[in-house]
Amino acid sequence: MINRVSLLLLSALILGSITGRAQDIGEAYNLSNLEVQGTARSMGFGNALGSVGGDFSSLSVNPAGIGIYRSSELTVTPTLRFNNASSDYLNNTTGDNNTRFNFNNFGLVLTNAPKGKRYDRHAWKAVSFGIGMNRVADFNRTYTYGGVNNTSSATQAFASDANKNPGNDSISGTLGYLGYQSYLINPDSAGHFSTAVPYAGGINQLRSVQERGGINELALSLGGNYKEKLMLGITVGIPIVNYERDAYYSETLAPDNNDPNPYNFNSFTYSNSVSVTGGGINAKIGAIYKFSDYFRIGAAFHSPTYYSLHDVSDPGITSNVGGSTNSLSTNDYLYENRFDYNLTTPWKGILSATFLLKTYGFITADYEYVDYHSMRYRYPGGIDYNTNLSYQQEADAINQNIKDNYQAASNFRIGAEGRISKIFAVRLGFGYYGNPYKNSDVNGQRIDLSGGFGFHFGHFFTDLAYVHSIYKGDEQPYNIDYSGLLGTPVATIPTATTTYNLNTVALTMGIKF
Repeated sequence: MINRVSLLLLSALILGSITGRAQDIGEAYNLSNLEVQGTARSMGFGNALGSVGGDFSSLSVNPAGIGIYRSSELTVTPTLRFNNASSDYLNNTTGDNNTRFNFNNFGLVLTNAPKGKRYDRHAWKAVSFGIGMNRVADFNRTYTYGGVNNTSSATQAFASDANKNPGNDSISGTLGYLGYQSYLINPDSAGHFSTAVPYAGGINQLRSVQERGGINELALSLGGNYKEKLMLGITVGIPIVNYERDAYYSETLAPDNNDPNPYNFNSFTYSNSVSVTGGGINAKIGAIYKFSDYFRIGAAFHSPTYYSLHDVSDPGITSNVGGSTNSLSTNDYLYENRFDYNLTTPWKGILSATFLLKTYGFITADYEYVDYHSMRYRYPGGIDYNTNLSYQQEADAINQNIKDNYQAASNFRIGAEGRISKIFAVRLGFGYYGNPYKNSDVNGQRIDLSGGFGFHFGHFFTDLAYVHSIYKGDEQPYNIDYSGLLGTPVATIPTATTTYNLNTVALTMGIKF
């Protein structure tokens, strides 16, 4: 089984703040963990493009690959992704399915390649300009988990906040306010808050998440071929982010719960919709050197991406306590949060080599180094009156969390293409993506397997690819600051393990002219 474990328990805590803003170490990683999904041809041999070139996807991997072109080209790649998620939580298994249609690629390469005597006279054997889009991240997934818990309740996070920060029960935008105004926490005679949920007798917990969107990168590239030995290229990338998440969490009294229930708790539901939009800019430079007709190497450097992002979150809570229903939304002092901020993603370096088997195809490999612990947030000036900290102090705390939890990762890709005839080729690919987490107990590795084939009929070509991935993610549905529970037993928060099965089918159609 292909295995990937993500440290979601650090980043997907839905009750971390009432604003529900998306900025955390998990969001930084999602926007930094990029993988070019471009053309079906490149996907078929595992996107090991660093020294192959001649494919529009290479503009987002090693732009020197544009120097391989000898004619102009137009491509388009529609894709279908079939996602299946199976979650285990408290000995209960829940499944979800999700299907999405996207365009992975749309690209145009214009090439000037002299011929005849002009070829002999010119040191630059070809010069090409490329413009188009490659999809570099896909966020589409749906997952649900639930079960009966008798060790903790998410409402203990509300009580802890109210105890640690006296007065928060009346300050809009805090967890203490959320819990008190929805009757889910109550003070004793000494003013110490505790939960109204009799969780020790058993409560049904349910969390459901639907995520949509991705990152599409506009690529503007220029490159050429010098004396049939050295290919050089540069790409200016403009990634466009579109991410949406609808999260839902509920607790309901289990039917067989016989514990004392003095506040007559029945249920509560917390929901939050988050959207992140924006754009960024980066640069990629690369070179490919041809030692012989059988062997060439490549190297590329990707600068950090500098993002300007806009976050909108819309939280709400509904509770049924004491026989009545109480609702709080953005119309009831749970303000819709709009926040503008900046994110810098890691730099990346790629080394590659390709063995060419005359007219029979090639074998190629890439090594990629990504420095994830260099991810950084930068917030605007001003004070967050919910925390009495400057926004940049909040960003500094997240940045320190990134340093503490992430490290540089090494990725490897290998692929092969075999030409069965002049018009037909088959492809296979394999990718290993290293662990970005410092915590040795967390396995953040990923392995991808892919295959495909293609037909080239003179000026027209079409390629088909299939990529299969399985990875796992661990997540806790809420976070509790134990120091604010004031002597009550330390809560045990269960962890959900979700296994994702991703199957992607891509079809590229193109013409050469």
